Amino acid sequence: MSAEATNPEAHPEARPELRRRGRTRLDLRRLGRAALLGPTSRDRLPDAIGHVAEAHRAHHPDADLSVLRRAYLLAETSHRGQMRKSGEPYITHPLAVTLILAELGAETTTLTASLLHDTVEDTDVTLDQVRGEFGDEVCFIVDGVTKVEKIDYGAAAEPETFRKMLVATGNDVRVMSIKLADRLHNMRTLGVMRPEKQARIAKVTRDVLIPLAERLGVQALKTELEDLVFAILHPEEYESTRALIAAHAGVSDPLPAIADSVRAVLRDAGIAAEVQVRPRHFVSVHRIARMRGELRGSDFGRILVLVGENADCYAVLGELHTCFTPVISEFKDFIATPKFNLYQSLHTAVATPEGYVAEVIVRTRQMHRVAEAGVVALGNPYATATPDAAADPDEERVDPTRPGWLSRLLDWQQSAPDPDTFWSVLRAELAQDREITVFREDGSATGTISLPAGASCIDAAYAQHGEAAHGCIGARVNGRLTSLSSPLSDGDTVQLLLAQDASSGPAAEWLDHAKTPAARIAISSWLDSHPDRAMATTSAARAPLSVVGARGGGGNAVADLPDATVRLAGCCTPVPPDAVAGFLVRGGAVTVHRIHCAAVAQMRAVGRTSVAVHWRATADCRVTLLAESFGRPHLLADLTEAIAREGVEVVSATVEPPVEQRVRHSYTLQLPDAAGLPALMRAMRDVPGVYDVRRA
Repeated sequence: MSAEATNPEAHPEARPELRRRGRTRLDLRRLGRAALLGPTSRDRLPDAIGHVAEAHRAHHPDADLSVLRRAYLLAETSHRGQMRKSGEPYITHPLAVTLILAELGAETTTLTASLLHDTVEDTDVTLDQVRGEFGDEVCFIVDGVTKVEKIDYGAAAEPETFRKMLVATGNDVRVMSIKLADRLHNMRTLGVMRPEKQARIAKVTRDVLIPLAERLGVQALKTELEDLVFAILHPEEYESTRALIAAHAGVSDPLPAIADSVRAVLRDAGIAAEVQVRPRHFVSVHRIARMRGELRGSDFGRILVLVGENADCYAVLGELHTCFTPVISEFKDFIATPKFNLYQSLHTAVATPEGYVAEVIVRTRQMHRVAEAGVVALGNPYATATPDAAADPDEERVDPTRPGWLSRLLDWQQSAPDPDTFWSVLRAELAQDREITVFREDGSATGTISLPAGASCIDAAYAQHGEAAHGCIGARVNGRLTSLSSPLSDGDTVQLLLAQDASSGPAAEWLDHAKTPAARIAISSWLDSHPDRAMATTSAARAPLSVVGARGGGGNAVADLPDATVRLAGCCTPVPPDAVAGFLVRGGAVTVHRIHCAAVAQMRAVGRTSVAVHWRATADCRVTLLAESFGRPHLLADLTEAIAREGVEVVSATVEPPVEQRVRHSYTLQLPDAAGLPALMRAMRDVPGVYDVRRA
């Protein structure tokens, strides 16, 4: 924190055109002089935090500023004599960080902790002093942002600092809010650092801090961080984008005229709305240029429409699509289905008679505040519903951002004691920029599981069952059996099938399909501790075990062809009273299929002779059943015993070798009465370990 400091004017990438328009710029020199003069009188707010107080009161008119005054005085006194590398008094840094958060609407506790965020790390102030002066919440947040000692952790200090910070964020998201604002100010003032150190800090910002800002919904910080990183890591592309924007500034911009047309349409419709033109930031312009090639004037910004209520958003959308030509492929409804980072808006694009295509974002003012500030806009997300109610210190706090990514991260980091593993897996996890939600169904309860896009049934298994997922042998997705490697889509319903054998374990191939760190770490740990079993999973497949009886033929099906041999088709195993069709095949035999069997159409297509068939008056029949089960000892004996108890004869049986602890059986059975088939299938399903029985 104290390392990344310089004069902002010395670094071109920190100039105002990179920052979000309308943001107040701190006069560090004036604040530095104010800080050097020392504290003011007891009854007066120090001049140095005037900007902070003004921004804070704009969002919280009734805020008590006395605690900010006390926090500033402690910070200024403890940092007195410390200078940034640029030469300004160090107090200008916590002031700048606090102003960033105040402009985003942070509540008083966050601002208090922000003013003090470097005191424990860089001065003689202790956490006990902070707790005594400002309470447990401020103390917890300050501790969460404080770096671990490099003397204790060496090269692992940075990953362990982030681990500590993320664990603290799991209990209070305001910790990460301060860290993001701290990194933004340091990135704005990075110019005096050596180029190699600038690049190192920028890469960590790109790989870790920017994805965290995206997940916490703090777009105002994310976009500026992206531009600052872009300028340092890709200076040539940054300069070409800068030149592109500068060239556009000298030509006529169609967006203001389109915005005027939108205002007129909404005014005529009686919809109260505020319409703005929002210029794209540098990285956004660069992405659009790479995607579309040559840019038109309307590509350099978007139109933002702010309304009062959710219903007004859809009313605006209807008017836009009625009065302009909509680009349907650009429509997205993030109000009905919010993003995982709290973001809500309607996105669309409309074409004007002049041929311009303008992107339009429609949201309420509250949605806009959350879109810009994310979790910061939540104020104190842990405040009790009633002011007099005391929070239980032992009760786990509800995550206000409802992000599955944070819960997953907190879970798997416990299994990654090695700092290098944690650091590399953290970057990989944060690189997943989309999430899906799948529904869990285990027969007794339902719930949801949040996973990164592209996750498989393996990831769902470890997210739901932890290490018990080692025994997972299959899954049903939306009611259909599927392999564990199958990828999941948003909204799928997943039922995971676990083996009863406690010694079951994952196969090495699972690593090829596992996307989440929790799954990959758990699988790798199991394979490392069971090297013999890991080798066994790659051994060659065994041939199926077959048990064949003496009988065959067409059962009680009769063909209207004298002396013809009748055979029941194995593909559909018809039984009375199924509607059937017969076809003459080579050798003079008649094969009998169910009327809806796919083979019937194929037989007719190749010109096979159709033969009328019917069932004998006798009730016996032959049928082939497929059973799927967990692998366990004596399974075949138990299944054949269940079949025998129903008075059914086994004509033939085939048992395939286990695959991922699943076993597939095929039985051709002679039933004394076709009416007993449902009872037979129920009896087979009741055998322990059998989870599916169906006709072939």
